[in-house]
Amino acid sequence: MHNRDFYNKIIFSVILLCALFLLFFNLGNQYLWQDEAETALVSKTILTDGIPRATDGTNSFSQLQGRDYGKNNIWIRHTWLPFYVLAGFYKIFGETTFISRLPFAIFGFGTIVLTYFFAKTVWGRRISLIVAALLVCCVPFLLLSRQCRYYSMVMFFSVLALYSYNLLMNRKKYSGLLLFVSIVMLFHSQHIYIVIIIPAIILHVIIFHRGRLKELIFVSAAACLVTIPFFVWLSSMNFTYAEGNRFINEIAIINAGSRMLIQNIISNVFPVWIMLAAIIVIYIKYIKIGRFSSNRFAIWENISLPIFFIVLNFAVITVFTPFPFFRYMAPSLPLFMIMAAVIIDGAWKTHKLFAIAAVIFLLSTSRMNDFIYEITHDFDGPIEGICKYLNEYGKPDDVVAITYGDMPVKFYTNLRVVGGHTGESLEPAKNARWVIFRKYFINENDYAVRQFLEQNINLKNYRRIQLSYPDTTWENREDITVHFFKTQTNEDKVVIYERAD
Repeated sequence: MHNRDFYNKIIFSVILLCALFLLFFNLGNQYLWQDEAETALVSKTILTDGIPRATDGTNSFSQLQGRDYGKNNIWIRHTWLPFYVLAGFYKIFGETTFISRLPFAIFGFGTIVLTYFFAKTVWGRRISLIVAALLVCCVPFLLLSRQCRYYSMVMFFSVLALYSYNLLMNRKKYSGLLLFVSIVMLFHSQHIYIVIIIPAIILHVIIFHRGRLKELIFVSAAACLVTIPFFVWLSSMNFTYAEGNRFINEIAIINAGSRMLIQNIISNVFPVWIMLAAIIVIYIKYIKIGRFSSNRFAIWENISLPIFFIVLNFAVITVFTPFPFFRYMAPSLPLFMIMAAVIIDGAWKTHKLFAIAAVIFLLSTSRMNDFIYEITHDFDGPIEGICKYLNEYGKPDDVVAITYGDMPVKFYTNLRVVGGHTGESLEPAKNARWVIFRKYFINENDYAVRQFLEQNINLKNYRRIQLSYPDTTWENREDITVHFFKTQTNEDKVVIYERAD
């Protein structure tokens, strides 16, 4: 027994060492992309104003035509915990790309550790080790954790809430307080997930621990009570107008979003063959002993908790968000890995070669080779080229007009930047020294900026400068389906226009 514990600790230590490398190595190589830079810019305002604002007095940080902030430019699109965490890191370590991503990578690392202990408490050592290994090898998880964005924080606090709930059901000391804190922190990381975590655990307690329902409702109500003031504050933003045309999506949008998410999950997180493996394991056990398990109730009790959360996460995202990006499923990634680990463990008990084949196949369908190449090689994107050039040749009073990609330019330079999705007046662009037409447009907002610049700026008065950087849509997105694992050498190059004074 002692030898087994020792070897388990060694294996877990090796897994954590791999996680450190995959999460932190070369973290600052790639420049921030648009959404990351938004988080960074809003966080910086805390250092001067004490609260997150949508402007630093020079540039606007809006991406929703001015609808993501309220009176006095106070930010209301997101809850504020990620901004304060990042502002603290900026205060201590400075404002660099690496530091911008560091706290979120730390939360990603913490998610691996927390998921391990959660799985160990519920399913035992072997499954917990499998879960940790699978999570470290999950490229979508690694990509999200390396973003200067709230994704890793909602993963961490979602797992902590589920872990705390399990401890509460087992009457562990202070577990109710821990559950309360984790729900509140989850809300302040990204508010939408409170309407996922609370229904998930209440549904579970009704089915499996009905006698503890009052206790859980008390904790959940307390968490809701302390978050109501901020929820009221957030409600001043017109989400239905800012994020889409309706509060609830049309059936066609729900269907399209569901198909997109399911395809992404099957391709990159939870392949179909994993589900087939589960069916095979159940069938073989039924043939051998005449039933799936001697303790079916306990098995369903344990596995249903992550299933409830995943299903609710999927439903809320597809029904209420007009753009069901895969990143909104981030809190479910550790839970998918738990389910995969349970299936692999069942396969191991059925036949060891079956389990080994399952693991090999899972790793072979991963993008891990591409990911390792990415973090061990230099990456060049359009924002890097633009910002390096402007920092070298720009003057403090220069105005930059750009169709899209304005947020990172504002972060990396001290120049006045107009354009993008801010919704602000474009009049300063008429006298801009620097004009940048990005090759691609995202939506009608930056396309309108392009039209304004084309109609109001005579490029005959400007010098055309082609940079040796690819003009991809973004510097690099977090979504594995559009993520670049290496510099795009076949793309058109970025072009900057400089006014010929």
